[in-house]
Amino acid sequence: MTAREGSLEAPTRHPIAWKSPDFYDEGKLNAELHRVFDICHGCRRCVSLCNAFPTLFDLVDNGETGEVESVATADYAKVVDQCYLCDLCYMTKCPYVPPHEWNVDFPHLMLRAKAAGFREHGASFRDRLLTSTDALGKLAAIPVVAQTVNAVNGNRAARTLMDKTLGVHRDRELPPYTPARFRAKAADSAAYAVRDGQRTPGKVAIFATCYINYNEPGIGHDLLKVLDHNEIPHVLVEKEACCGMPKLELGDLESVERLKDINIPPLARLARDGYAILTAVPSCTLMFRNELPLLFPDDADVRLVADAMFEPFEYFVLRNKDGLFKTDFRERLGKVAYHIPCHARVQNIGQKTRELLQQIPGTEVRTIERCAGHDGTWGVKSEFFQASMKIARPVARAVAESEPDYVSSDCAMAARQIMQAVGETRARKEHPLSLLRIAYGL
Repeated sequence: MTAREGSLEAPTRHPIAWKSPDFYDEGKLNAELHRVFDICHGCRRCVSLCNAFPTLFDLVDNGETGEVESVATADYAKVVDQCYLCDLCYMTKCPYVPPHEWNVDFPHLMLRAKAAGFREHGASFRDRLLTSTDALGKLAAIPVVAQTVNAVNGNRAARTLMDKTLGVHRDRELPPYTPARFRAKAADSAAYAVRDGQRTPGKVAIFATCYINYNEPGIGHDLLKVLDHNEIPHVLVEKEACCGMPKLELGDLESVERLKDINIPPLARLARDGYAILTAVPSCTLMFRNELPLLFPDDADVRLVADAMFEPFEYFVLRNKDGLFKTDFRERLGKVAYHIPCHARVQNIGQKTRELLQQIPGTEVRTIERCAGHDGTWGVKSEFFQASMKIARPVARAVAESEPDYVSSDCAMAARQIMQAVGETRARKEHPLSLLRIAYGL
């Protein structure tokens, strides 16, 4: 019997030794890629998850021997490029993750390969631009500039030019930028943390995230309305930068560290003061909760922040169990096709969004547990767009079959991708936080 067969031990992850020279050593990296690829080739359980595994298996099957040994090491990068670090293979499929003796962590091996590639070759202008979400947002969300950017993004001729010159696919529906940034509009309403001279238990700090701040601030405002309705004191994090997930996906770990050094001190102060820290983007929560503690295992403040991080509906369900969350819903939602995104699933918190939405009278929730294929900046790129939409098709079919009134996902980018894949539909796209606000009649 192997180490994990017949065991009820949960998967565990080892710290990422990204500052060790061995981490980037080409020979050692290729040897580990060969070892893990050989295990994956013999198993093939993850073939349906994403494009990384079919790419690997095609390389093996088309080789002279039908084994990994016949795959050229130069072709390993083809597999790495198809991985967008969703973590689903690790968390839901692979039987050989630690504590199994084979110690397979496919996503973090892909991260290692991306980091080695980034250190050796850098990144294209397109990739540096797309992963600089905070800097891009600050520029694109300037009044007048925002309207211009949105007009260009909606112009077919301009998008064709962007496809050819920048590598952003002309058919990818891009989120709009708004000059009415979330932080600017929310500063006054999210400013009370003291009641009757005492700090109120159950207080919340909101990490706005680049996407909510620059693209869909309405989601953040709906979070504020839900908190206000439930009389939960809340503040905005005083200073923030990108969480670092886009740079992680690029393999730019030095930039991840720089962003960590900006974000962690103010977040750690809030954690010490007893705040629950919420973000409305699962990738951001995952970054603080899972990835940064593995990248910086000796940083006590990183661990402190990780322990204080919550998905919004995870937090609401906990409050509800304590009898502290209001369920005075006034509006029915009808049928909701709810997509649970990869970066929410791998946090192992269960289906908390579904759990709460189902408590709304006159609401039927169908949960779709499958990758939508957008995956941060990956699905925006010209070379990956078609694969991205192919991954989204089963989700789109499930949505269409349910004939919903609303299409919803905790990941706003995933919801946008699903709606593009579905095409014409009577359903409205609304974030789960917006659905709560609607149900309250706010």
